[in-house]
Amino acid sequence: MPETTNPPPDLASRWHELAARVLDDQRLTADEGLAILRSGDEELLDLLAAAYRVRRRWWGNTVNLNYLINAKSGHCGEDCGYCAQSRVSQAEIPRYRLVTADEIREGARIAAEQNAKTYCAVISGRSPSDAELDTLSRVVPEVKAAFGLKICFSVGLLSREQARRLKAAGVDRINHNLNTSERFYPQICTTHRYQDRLATLENVRTAGLEICSGGIVGMGEEDTDVVELALRLGQLQAEAVPVNFLLPIPGIRLREVQQVPRLNPRYCLKVLALFRLANPRGELRIAAGRELHLGPLQPLGLYAANSIFVGGYLTTRGQPPEDDRRMIEALGFTIGR
Repeated sequence: MPETTNPPPDLASRWHELAARVLDDQRLTADEGLAILRSGDEELLDLLAAAYRVRRRWWGNTVNLNYLINAKSGHCGEDCGYCAQSRVSQAEIPRYRLVTADEIREGARIAAEQNAKTYCAVISGRSPSDAELDTLSRVVPEVKAAFGLKICFSVGLLSREQARRLKAAGVDRINHNLNTSERFYPQICTTHRYQDRLATLENVRTAGLEICSGGIVGMGEEDTDVVELALRLGQLQAEAVPVNFLLPIPGIRLREVQQVPRLNPRYCLKVLALFRLANPRGELRIAAGRELHLGPLQPLGLYAANSIFVGGYLTTRGQPPEDDRRMIEALGFTIGR
């Protein structure tokens, strides 16, 4: 009798079975998350198709645009190794105090002009001062009345009272990234703790604000750290999850880890699939580094993610907004309103 061999496993079916479980409100496990990141490149299209099933359930074929203003640059006493604005950075960047209310309003006008749904204002530093909160709180109602934008602030660590103050001003969402796993966090920052970030997110949620929290991939972490972050954000039920890929900005402390060979477009797509399956209902945003690290595979990222920044990031420019719109249209997707 001739020797028989087992047929190869149906690689496509395992990802679609996983998507079906996620759509049935089952949580992704750590083992499943690792399997996603370590899957073969020959499985990539099947994996993305599975992630797209989940994306389509909650977001259809829309892509939300976000516009960001760097409202205060530099002057930060924290030692975050990934950041060009930290005290340990030698990057050549603009350094200025909080911009004026008029400049914030002008940024909102540009956001509306770019068809952005969310206007994001970011200030550097550990935590906002009372004066900074005064300016930000005063301008929010004006921006919302004039342009109808959703407002997201990224202002560092927040107390419960500060979060409530921003909620009362009309802010919709606070961005405060966990950035990586609890295990790896001391490798990227020592001037505050991972628990401090979790406390801020708890204060944000208690105040009735939406949570925007994500991470940065490519800082020298392990696959297990990426999975832990994705699962933690799923447990927090973050309304928005920005996924950044570390930019090798000259002068930042973590620049040398960009030599890690696994941070290629295919791995980045697997990361996006992981975050989608771990956060099925969240607004998954491809943030900084998408142009560099996804390269010509950028459009494929939108089969998992449903949100991008237009115009640029904090200290770096993105691709022209018209290129983003052409990419979205070529996929047959539409811009969210």
